[in-house]
Amino acid sequence: MSELIGAWRDRVRAAAAGNEPLRIVGGGSKDFYGHELAGTVFGTGEYSGINDYDPTELVITARCGTRLMEIEDTLAERGQMLAFEPPHFGADATLGGCIAAGLSGPRRPHGGAVRDHMLGVRLLDGRGDELSFGGRVMKNVAGFDVSRLIAGSLGTLGIILEASLKCMPLPRAESTIAFELSAGDALQKINEWSALPLPLSASCWYGDRLYVRLSGAASGVSAAQRRLGGEETEDAPAFWRAVREQEHAFFRAAPSAPLWRLSVRSTAPYIDLGSEQLIEWGGALRWIGAAPDDSGERLRAWAKEQGGHATLFRSADKSAGAFHALAPPLLALHKRLKAALDPAGIFNPGRMYAEF
Repeated sequence: MSELIGAWRDRVRAAAAGNEPLRIVGGGSKDFYGHELAGTVFGTGEYSGINDYDPTELVITARCGTRLMEIEDTLAERGQMLAFEPPHFGADATLGGCIAAGLSGPRRPHGGAVRDHMLGVRLLDGRGDELSFGGRVMKNVAGFDVSRLIAGSLGTLGIILEASLKCMPLPRAESTIAFELSAGDALQKINEWSALPLPLSASCWYGDRLYVRLSGAASGVSAAQRRLGGEETEDAPAFWRAVREQEHAFFRAAPSAPLWRLSVRSTAPYIDLGSEQLIEWGGALRWIGAAPDDSGERLRAWAKEQGGHATLFRSADKSAGAFHALAPPLLALHKRLKAALDPAGIFNPGRMYAEF
């Protein structure tokens, strides 16, 4: 594997010298995310394998090309999981792509985001140099935690070589209960329940039906279910997988239509934004099946009013911009970070913002 990294180092240095943009690709399952793809394909799938896994320390270290499915299967064999429940969007999803995209599944409000579980990362920067940040234990960070910045950077800061992630025990018991509720009533209920000592691990509202997942000790799950009532859902794992992987009927209804992702306060009121909605994360994540206008300006304005932002998650036309525009001071900070790690600007140019 050292020979492979050596070849990668030479390739990056040649690209930097020739101002050749490189498009970093793992399994390609999230190529739809972000702005238009550009540059010569730089595949990372060859560099795969789990380097170290210590169930007693709740830490796993693996290379960038390792299939996400392999990691999750390995953890499940020892009764553990990635608590941020990452979406795959395809069987070829890799650990590197998972971290670069920074996407989390239904458990996000209760289990944390990708960055919250990053312990360390090894990178190949735009100079072809190997950099290491963090480590393989939970108490190892002094100063600025650069490894967390890599989560969600979409490959614009460097090539992820390997990463160490914190893992968590699988819950002993799980149950999903459903309630017939309007969107407004569902938001009120789920926010009330989130303030109580209940073992909530996911929520999803669609079509006047609220689904709530309870996870934890069997006694705690049973007690919560008795307290809340509702109708127990059959084949709940398949339901949550469909939501996570966007195979739910909501996402399949108009697969070619633009899909917007609104991240707002959980207490943001429900309003009609022009098309059907699916609501996750206790009200903090709103999926809109089609934009009410071509630019999505109304969506972005409303999301900003509610303390959040709107992302054009999937669309054949990215002219509206995939991500909410950054404030000038924040954009300047992003550009300085990009210049520090990728001075020639060769890694996934324009994938996040046109400015870098």
